Amino acid sequence: MATQDKKPGIPESLLNSTAAVALGYQPDKHDAPHLIAHGEDALAQAIISLALAHNIPIYENAELTRWLGQLQQDEEIPEALYRVIAEILAVGLSLRTQTPPG
Repeated sequence: MATQDKKPGIPESLLNSTAAVALGYQPDKHDAPHLIAHGEDALAQAIISLALAHNIPIYENAELTRWLGQLQQDEEIPEALYRVIAEILAVGLSLRTQTPPG
């Protein structure tokens, strides 16, 4: 995949990502976080672009992305990943609730 134009504040690794997953957690519908979407190449870039456009924090981990990419859409994450996903979601939530300086 060709390198996209450099965008300020966006790590080059995100611009060149070839795989992405999106997780969600709806306690009224699911007992655990679940897979919302996963994709490769252009679909991965679309997932990343949507996250950036909506100020959704992005966590980069290629191995975890490959593992989660094996799940079916709307499938809950396996219990073995509860702790790591909980830590990622907690960091993401704290980032979203912080007010940037200025």
